[in-house]
Amino acid sequence: MGKTITYFLTPQSPWVYLGHARLVALAKQHDALIDIKPCDLGKVFSVSGGLPLAKRAPQRQSYRLLELARWAAHLHLPLTPQPKFFPVPPEQASRLIIAARTSLGPDVALDLAGAIMRALWAEEKNIADDATLVQIADLCGLDGRMLLKSSETPGVQAQLDKNTDEAIAANVFGAPWYIVDAEPFWGQDRLDFVERALA
Repeated sequence: MGKTITYFLTPQSPWVYLGHARLVALAKQHDALIDIKPCDLGKVFSVSGGLPLAKRAPQRQSYRLLELARWAAHLHLPLTPQPKFFPVPPEQASRLIIAARTSLGPDVALDLAGAIMRALWAEEKNIADDATLVQIADLCGLDGRMLLKSSETPGVQAQLDKNTDEAIAANVFGAPWYIVDAEPFWGQDRLDFVERALA
């Protein structure tokens, strides 16, 4: 077995969505494990100087939309830069991914995370809606209702809190954030460097 990629993410980020499938493919190519860690990016921002999108300067917001369209075209990925349900609270989706990781393993959690992000950014679905999350999980071949129920347990919330604390301790300030051999990489546009670290 190869190296481990620690993967801090939040499922409402378009940048996480743009990098997700490529990260999974890289890990398979290099026989690496992905330790998927959904975290509360709002709490991370609060201690790292980050601003939620609505509080960023207008020129930053407009350039973000340009870059999203540019990257989506470059990667041939469907993406709606301003989807119907955004901004959206990510906590339910994060907990669902953690529940899948805990009970079914990292590969299932990675598949589910990809489907959740695709639902938000390509299909304009509300990933804060329980029925929508159940449907997404079902389409991944999982028992959506059972997974949703397990995602509502205190242990899953505790894991989300733990992931967030670990992100803060690791000096994370954005998502996606990858760590290989203690070396951090911020952003889906750093995956070339992640690949070099794996090689």
